[in-house]
Amino acid sequence: MLSPSETVKFLRLAKEGDEKAKEKLIVENTSLIKCIVKRFCGRGVEYDDLFQLGAIGLIKAINNFDESFDVRFSTYAVPMIIGEIKRFLRDDGSIKVSRLIKGLSVKVNQYLEKLRKEGKESPTVSELATHFEVENDEVVLALGSLNKPLSLYEAVNDEGDKKVELIDKIASDEKEDDFIDRLMLEKLISELSARERKIIFMRYYGDRTQSEIAKELGVSQVQVSRLETKIVEKLKSKM
Repeated sequence: MLSPSETVKFLRLAKEGDEKAKEKLIVENTSLIKCIVKRFCGRGVEYDDLFQLGAIGLIKAINNFDESFDVRFSTYAVPMIIGEIKRFLRDDGSIKVSRLIKGLSVKVNQYLEKLRKEGKESPTVSELATHFEVENDEVVLALGSLNKPLSLYEAVNDEGDKKVELIDKIASDEKEDDFIDRLMLEKLISELSARERKIIFMRYYGDRTQSEIAKELGVSQVQVSRLETKIVEKLKSKM
């Protein structure tokens, strides 16, 4: 992984038109894009397409980043990547229905309306498929094609001056801010020294006591306490 100083160096080169520097930044941040993309899988868009969108967001972050922002590049890039993916899902991610299915849908609905007026029972999917000489799944698609799907980003009401989208009304186990914080914390921990990472993982992920850690590292409990405090303060300041 690139150090913060190396990242700044490549950012400067990229802004001067160095394409190799830009490629280096993209490659080094691939894991960041993948981590964000996983959050948006299962929404009707292929993983590769989501990754490409994330890469576009990263490139925009590279082009727009300014050292005067006084934040790490990854901190600035995460919301840019998320924003690019969300914008696509909002504007272009609606389900497309083929012209043939739309045409079949009109015919099926006209036929069903005719049967209703004649007081006859509604036919099954198989019976409709036989009548129109198509496959069962085509009938199912036709029946559902006229029902416009709701977008997760469709405005459902206004709260004062703020537009509220459907996605804001759906309960989530993880808020976007929490997601970004977790991403940043994982990245910052990866930048610690091997010893510092070991202490953090044993203490906060392995639920080990300071005494147990001290015994394993061959130091005193007081030293572990001081090291832990120092590491936590370092992470807090960088967050």
